[in-house]
Amino acid sequence: MTSSAVPVGPRVQARLDAIDALDEEAMAATTIRLDSLTKPPGSLGRLERLAIQLAGITGRADVRVDRRVIVVAAADHGVARQGVSAYPSEVTAQMVANFVAGGAAINVLARGVAAEVIVVDAGVAGPIPAVATPASGSRLVSARIRPGTADMTAGPAMTRDEAVRAIEVGLDLVDELVETGIDIIGIGEMGIGNTTAASAIAAVMTGGDVDLVTGRGTGIDDAGRTRKVAAIERAIALHRPDPTDPIGVLAAIGGLEIGVLVGTVIGAAAARIPVVLDGFITGAAALIAVALQQRIGARLIAAHRSVEQGHAVVLEHLGLEPILDLDLRLGEGSGAALAMYLIGAAVRVRDEMATFESASVAGPS
Repeated sequence: MTSSAVPVGPRVQARLDAIDALDEEAMAATTIRLDSLTKPPGSLGRLERLAIQLAGITGRADVRVDRRVIVVAAADHGVARQGVSAYPSEVTAQMVANFVAGGAAINVLARGVAAEVIVVDAGVAGPIPAVATPASGSRLVSARIRPGTADMTAGPAMTRDEAVRAIEVGLDLVDELVETGIDIIGIGEMGIGNTTAASAIAAVMTGGDVDLVTGRGTGIDDAGRTRKVAAIERAIALHRPDPTDPIGVLAAIGGLEIGVLVGTVIGAAAARIPVVLDGFITGAAALIAVALQQRIGARLIAAHRSVEQGHAVVLEHLGLEPILDLDLRLGEGSGAALAMYLIGAAVRVRDEMATFESASVAGPS
């Protein structure tokens, strides 16, 4: 059951209907295992809660998280023409090439946790520069729906059909990953202007004031932030997006890469694969996904709390506890990659610590 009766397309609806509640039996078994280890019950805090959540998501008390991937969805935004970013739009295509070449922060961090980086071109406006030698562990998926969104201050960012197609790109990618036996998916993004779209989505879906959820993105000055807030307010006044119609919100004020991430979240939840959110933009995608199916919320892992001011509002609305707080505001999936180490540590604690019985240690009296 979704939270909205608004049509979302048969493929998306089928995945939403396949998402069930967390597996209580697997969670209980994991709790018993953790409490048998040589430590006071609950003393490893969030690591133990992560291990229990992983069991609930997957339905397995012995779940592994060894096969890892970071999905970085990329697209351009017509609203960038309103002067809402410190960088020109051509940077999106240039950074996609950098991801494929293995030179970006996400590549470095993903290598540290043995995660593949999959870059999805959902709507980059210009040609992506050729990469002479693509990096090992990084690949590009071409799924361009259109060359960037339209300017949401003048009209809808995309059509409803395009929004659904973007979500279906994410579903297709998850289907492919399921076939490869992937254990865990982190999500990230790239797109000049996408914090503007994310702020607009956050304002509509949380009911928060635009000024409250709008930060500095790529590092704009006070005048740039004022333009950004004004652009979002104009777009919301123009479209009057309805939070009970999440697809309509995505189409009116969202982004193509955000749509792909919505589909990735939905597909992974239906396949019982843990999803690690990165920062603010991935949080906006999660708002859309959870509005479509409330059961998705418990299946999400928040990697960190960004310094982008709307992120805390989004996390609170979703009821998610971030693992890290490192003053990150890069995006790309950087926080998700960092969090994967700690998620892996939670599994190792579950599997590799001695029990009171095996270590001949007296348990609590």
